[in-house]
Amino acid sequence: MLNQTPLWKYFLVILVVGMCALYASPNLYGEDHAVQISASKNAVIDETTLDKVNKELAAANISAKQVEFDDGQILVRLTDSDSQLIAREKIEKSLGEDYVVAMNLAPDTPEWLEALGGVPMKLGLDLRGGVHFLMEVDMKSAMAKSYEDMVGDFRTALREEKIRYRTVKQVSDGVDIYFRDQDTLDKADFFLKNRNRDLVFTEKNDLILSVTMSEQKLKETRDYAVKQNITIIRNRVNQLGVAEPTVQKQGPDRIVVQLPGIQDTAKAKEILNATATLEYREVDIEHDVNDAINGRVPAGSELLPYEKTGRPQLLKKRVIVKGSAIIDANSGVDQNGMPKVSISLDSKGGAQMLNFTKRAVGKPMAVVFIEYKTTGERDADDKLVFEEKRRVISVATIQGVFSNQFETTGLDSPKEAHDLALLLRAGALIAPVQIIEERTVGPSLGQENIDLGMQAIIWGFVAVLIFMLVYYKKFGFVANVALSLNLVMIVGIMSMIPGATLSLPGMAGIVLTVGMAVDANVLIFERIREEIADGRSPQQAIHHGYDSAFSTILDANITTFLVGLILFAIGTGPIKGFSITLMIGICTSMFTAIIVTRAIVNAWWGGKRLTKLSI
Repeated sequence: MLNQTPLWKYFLVILVVGMCALYASPNLYGEDHAVQISASKNAVIDETTLDKVNKELAAANISAKQVEFDDGQILVRLTDSDSQLIAREKIEKSLGEDYVVAMNLAPDTPEWLEALGGVPMKLGLDLRGGVHFLMEVDMKSAMAKSYEDMVGDFRTALREEKIRYRTVKQVSDGVDIYFRDQDTLDKADFFLKNRNRDLVFTEKNDLILSVTMSEQKLKETRDYAVKQNITIIRNRVNQLGVAEPTVQKQGPDRIVVQLPGIQDTAKAKEILNATATLEYREVDIEHDVNDAINGRVPAGSELLPYEKTGRPQLLKKRVIVKGSAIIDANSGVDQNGMPKVSISLDSKGGAQMLNFTKRAVGKPMAVVFIEYKTTGERDADDKLVFEEKRRVISVATIQGVFSNQFETTGLDSPKEAHDLALLLRAGALIAPVQIIEERTVGPSLGQENIDLGMQAIIWGFVAVLIFMLVYYKKFGFVANVALSLNLVMIVGIMSMIPGATLSLPGMAGIVLTVGMAVDANVLIFERIREEIADGRSPQQAIHHGYDSAFSTILDANITTFLVGLILFAIGTGPIKGFSITLMIGICTSMFTAIIVTRAIVNAWWGGKRLTKLSI
């Protein structure tokens, strides 16, 4: 019999639509104005801190909706922005500089829905408000760091090949290698050229081999510095739980960072300006640290401060592994119940660590934290001058030979282990960055954009509903049900996709999808009318209407989807936001316009003796 839908298809429709509706529902609960409190490296969040926060709120006559203490953080939910601002000021003054007190917007999703993974759809900066930063990578430091790496690589390679050299020096635009005789220089030149085909080797006077980067290598180094910094900035913000950021490249050496929902610009800058890197270095136990403190620092070593003991540590200058080789780090406890950090290195870092530990079992190894801070001065190019500061944050004894998987122990507390793991996992910036542009978008502007966008969607939606109902009667009602489910599915899928952000152009994409969604039904319904006009029975008209219109609908939607895919691939920011909602809308409209409407039509008219159709 014509127009009968199998039972499993009904279950499929109910399952898909139900899942989308479930994950769209968190958007109905809205957000609370909140104050988020977390500890810096010198403090800890505990019940005492929670009591202080509650006392400050009571003293200021602020009635909080809820005060949550979870995962080492306190979240105070408030009723309005005025209470939020006062609470932030009072709490920050009470707790002091050891705590980070930031204003934010917290979803008011029920716990049972959060347990199922339900979260509201993420809104872009133009809708939710927040902060926008334009950051510039210090390419001079990036290039200097690359040349510094070359110095170490050349020393190791020449030593392993048993080619004697006088010294290897880093210069402003490359590296100079000094030799004692011409034969050795020629041998080194041939050997290094074969190992480094992207470098340029030039012989200079006084038996000096000068090494510089080719144009291609220079471009790759600059691009890598920007891409690595983008990755690390995104990881850093995510790890600290501040917001879901938008981080993207702009031009050859600039990075755009947008943090929707962040209202505290100072705290956001503090996170982003934490320009740092890490190094694993061998502790120099062959010389007396007291002699070094008194000014007799041996060649090849240096003194660095160690906050944990208050005494400097004497370290060898040669770097074992850089922080950029770390791909994962997690805190925990060892077999003795003491805090530890489990670390994973990439293949290159693992090989370097293996070579070192083979000869260093029982010796101490230090983790050096390197940060770049601005001096306030500017160079000839009007760019900020950064000062490098180094300090030891951890010293541990090597217990055995290892490579890319190992543990750091000897830590004082689980918090120290957690903080170290967070720092290692967040990664190391390749070069310092400076904020050259800063904008704050207020939530009132975002709310205005949301209201106007919602009005456009609602009026467009209502206009389409009325037209379909008047023109196609009962079949128009079926199309309207499908259109409503289509909107629910778009919101649900946008809420489920990690990293998907709804922006104002994205709302424009939804408005466009509302119009396009009924296009498929218009084609189907018009084909059904044509079949009836040709003398077919109502059941045959429905059957042929859906089957005949399918290929046309598929072709039209595939071409539009491909355009959206191209926009997503080559576009940035607003263009991507538009393309995402457009592509999702095309997929959901195909599902609702063809599968859902046919299931409803078959349930309503299928298998019945009909003399006419309300279409």
